[in-house]
Order: sequence, then structure tokens, then C-alpha cells
Amino acid sequence: MIRHVPNLLSALRLLAAPLAAWLIHADHDTAALLIFTAAGASDGLDGFIARRWGVTSDFGAWLDPAADKLLMLLCLIALCSIGASPVWLLLLVASRDLAIAAGWLMIKLLGLPFRTRALFLGKLSTVMQVLYIFASLLLLAFDLDAPRLMLASAWICAGFTAASAIAYAGVLLRAAGRHVAL
Repeated sequence: MIRHVPNLLSALRLLAAPLAAWLIHADHDTAALLIFTAAGASDGLDGFIARRWGVTSDFGAWLDPAADKLLMLLCLIALCSIGASPVWLLLLVASRDLAIAAGWLMIKLLGLPFRTRALFLGKLSTVMQVLYIFASLLLLAFDLDAPRLMLASAWICAGFTAASAIAYAGVLLRAAGRHVAL
């Protein structure tokens, strides 16, 4: 039974993503904050359970980051739609995720041996995105206004997102470069 818990938590996070985004867009700020917080907490919990009890799986290794990406992107889209987050941050996060997915897909299509693994900087970038969205939702839920703080937070989040994009690009280019005949 325990072996299914990490994937179940990831699946619930996947389902929570559109709900959280809808709640943001529908001006149900406190509910959005609660759903997002629960979903964010489940991200750490599913990985801990999988590693602690040795129940990691290839499916879970795919599902967990997919759920993370969907949660971040849908919540950022919703925050942008109500003017609570800059569109440039959404474009940066989405571009990074698409570039990583495209690079991974290209390596797979070329049949190159490559093991997918999350980089520490990638995990840190996700944490920064979670904290940024959490702070945005907290301000909305308590009807607070802190534009300078949120702009600074957006830039910090963007810095980590860009740094992780560069790190992943390096990993993917090295993997492809080892197998390209000149």
C-alpha cells in the first residue's frame, strides 16, 4: 500500500493545479491559498515517502515534476490574469520548462542514452516559484498590498529560474555532445 502513496500524492497535486488556478481567478483567495499550500506541502512529502521507504518508480519520477510544473504554470497564469504577477515571469518559467522538455525529448528521439535527474538548482528554482506564488496568494488572501516586495520576489524567482535553465541546458548539451560525431 505504501508504495502507491507518493504517486497518489503527485496525482492529487496534478488535480489540485486547475482547482487552485480557478480559485485564484474566481477571487476565492483564501481557498486558493489553502489548496496551493496543501499541494506545495505534498511535493515534499511524496519525495520523502518514496525515498524513505524505497518506493521510487520511473512513473513517479515523471509524474512528480509534471504535477509541479502544472501547478506552478496554472497558478502563475491565474495570477497574471488578475494582475497579481508580471507576465514576464510567467513567460520565463514557461519558456524554461518548455526548453527543458524539448531538450529531453530531442535526446530521447535521437536514441541517446540519458538518465533524467533533477538538479539541485532545478529543485531550488521550484522552491522559489512555490514561495513566490505562496507570498502572492498570502497577500491576496489578507488583502495586503506590497508591490515592491512582490517585484523583488519576482526578480529573485526569475534569477533562480534562469540559473536552473542554464544548468539544465549544460547537462543536455553535454549529453548530446558526447554522442555527436564531428
